[in-house]
Order: sequence, then C-alpha cells, then structure tokens
Amino acid sequence: MKKEIIRTSNAPDPVGPYSQAVKAGGTLYCSGQIPLNPSTGTIPDGIEAQTRQVLENLKAVLKAGGADFGSVVKTTVFLKDMNDFPAMNAVYAEAFTVTAPARSTVQIARLPKDVLVEIDAIAAL
Repeated sequence: MKKEIIRTSNAPDPVGPYSQAVKAGGTLYCSGQIPLNPSTGTIPDGIEAQTRQVLENLKAVLKAGGADFGSVVKTTVFLKDMNDFPAMNAVYAEAFTVTAPARSTVQIARLPKDVLVEIDAIAAL
C-alpha cells in the first residue's frame, strides 16, 4: 500500500520523528496536535483557548490531507486533568457540529510542553 506524508506550515512542525499526518488506503491518520500556535510558537492559557488552538491545528492538517471535520471517524482526546472535560467538550462540540466521530478521552500524567490537551484524529477520504 502506498502512503503519502502530509505536511502543512499552518500547523506546528513535528517535534520528533513523526509526520503531521499520513494518508494511506483512503484514510488520513493525523498525529496528535497540541495548542502550539504555528505562527508565534506560543501556547494560550486555559483549557478553552488551548482546545480551540488544538482544533485549529487539526483543521489545518486535515485540510492539507484533503479532509475536514466532517470526514473524521475517530478522535482521541488526551487531557492533563479530567476536571477540564466539560470545558473541552463544549469547545470540541463547536467543531464537530454535523456528525460527531467516535471518540476516546483519557487523562494522562503529562503532555508535551506541559499543555492541557492534545487531540489526534483518523479521517475517511
């Protein structure tokens, strides 16, 4: 199976040996996005602002791969603190308005750059 590496300057550069996304067999696999602004390198404060930035980054990667939020079939949300779930969920619902994908949400001990949220996605093309 042929795979295509997806890269956009509208999302943060990978900070390790991985791609922003990989397209293979009619599916787009998006790596987890953190709330790093690709233009300024800054991270906003608070779970709502961080979730919005994560979703903007994810939207850019999806677009570069020929997809959008409506194409997403599965996401995984990683939270530093599960107490942030309601606020994250409210912002998340703004992005996935048509049909919500399957989703897992987990609390983890630590995220890159000590951010509050990271989200990855799989989209059907």
